[in-house]
Amino acid sequence: MCKEINQKRTKQSKIGLALLVIISLTSCKNDVKENVLIESDLAQIEEVEKFEFGFKLNDYIVVRDTIKKGDSFGEILERNKIEYPKIFHIAEKAKDTFDIRKLQIGKPYTLLFSKDSLQLPQCFIYQPSKEEYVVIDFQDSIIQAYIKRKPIKFIEKEASGVITSTISEALDEQGVSMVLAYNMSDIYAWTIDFYHLQKGDRFKVIYTDKYIDDTIYAGIHHIKAAYFEHKKEPFYAFDFETDSVKGTTDYFDQDAKNLRRAFLRAPVQFSRVSSRYNLRRRIAYYGNRVRPHKGTDFAANVGTPILATANGTVVESTRKRGNGKYVKIKHNSTYSTQYLHMKNQNVRVGDFVKQGDVIGWVGMTGNTGGPHVCYRFWKNGRQVDPFRQKLPEAKPISKELKTRYLEFIESLKIQIDNIEFLEENIFDEELETLVTQLK
Repeated sequence: MCKEINQKRTKQSKIGLALLVIISLTSCKNDVKENVLIESDLAQIEEVEKFEFGFKLNDYIVVRDTIKKGDSFGEILERNKIEYPKIFHIAEKAKDTFDIRKLQIGKPYTLLFSKDSLQLPQCFIYQPSKEEYVVIDFQDSIIQAYIKRKPIKFIEKEASGVITSTISEALDEQGVSMVLAYNMSDIYAWTIDFYHLQKGDRFKVIYTDKYIDDTIYAGIHHIKAAYFEHKKEPFYAFDFETDSVKGTTDYFDQDAKNLRRAFLRAPVQFSRVSSRYNLRRRIAYYGNRVRPHKGTDFAANVGTPILATANGTVVESTRKRGNGKYVKIKHNSTYSTQYLHMKNQNVRVGDFVKQGDVIGWVGMTGNTGGPHVCYRFWKNGRQVDPFRQKLPEAKPISKELKTRYLEFIESLKIQIDNIEFLEENIFDEELETLVTQLK
């Protein structure tokens, strides 16, 4: 009996001891937790300094917005407690730097307000583009207005692929912008028809991406070098500066032959021909009678930029009946071109335009059954089919520059030759895995 009582007491003592240990541990844990909380309460969170547009944003209340329909510089400031006499004074001081009447709908602007009790605007910053910004600083007695550009960084990249259906799919698989395909189609406009690529065609390209403030992606900058294998035939392209004063560049092949012609093949990028030049065309709507079509129609979405196919002077920019809104350019005493059915023109009579300049946008003005640009081509005053003309080549590289060009492309050619095609990379990895498994 006594033995059982002693065993019971011993067991109770052990339980009691265990409870004491648990309570002690819990107490210590709570003490640690409390200490952590106290230390956390005592710690001060340091504010991260933010700089943009040359200002320390932490010193201001920052309000960002975009220009809305009906907005003006004066109305924006008046809405934010700046009176018109001061607004007029600010505008007068800024007019030599920037015309405040040219604010465009949809463009972003930033207002910096003081952090005092009044919270009045101190500075207006307008961004006409991702890279450029206009600062109108009126926080001091001396009003300042200036235009600056954000720092731009260029990063070189490489891409390659094998065509299985379209070049867009080949690029999309790598997460590369379709702009790269547009740029390549422009480079190879007179050597490769990008609407008739064949399965098995291959390409490699060295290009640069543009970044603003190191982090904001601003698109593809330009192509440095390209290689396209079409129908088993190789086509190289290297970008080379031909005039250091004007900053003129052009694309040449491995033998220094210019890839371009004096005229672009098409006035819109990556478009398809929906109706060709045909003097014997019959139209059912007109009783199946012959209605000559003296232009070449390129189908494209409304708003697609229309490009001048060669350098020249605008001789017409107007609207006439079936033509709708159109532009006509005289290139020299032999050649002229015309671009019909525009949504809007972007040039005026007398303007000098360069090859590739945007002269308007695709529309449906005049007699048209769908969005397209009707491209008309004159030679010696007569409308002709541009695809049947032996058009002049672009200006060849000079003998003096040719030696320098061949030296310039030497390392680029080695670099592009060493780029492996994407499908070959995948195949090599799969082959290596298979060999490892067999071992």
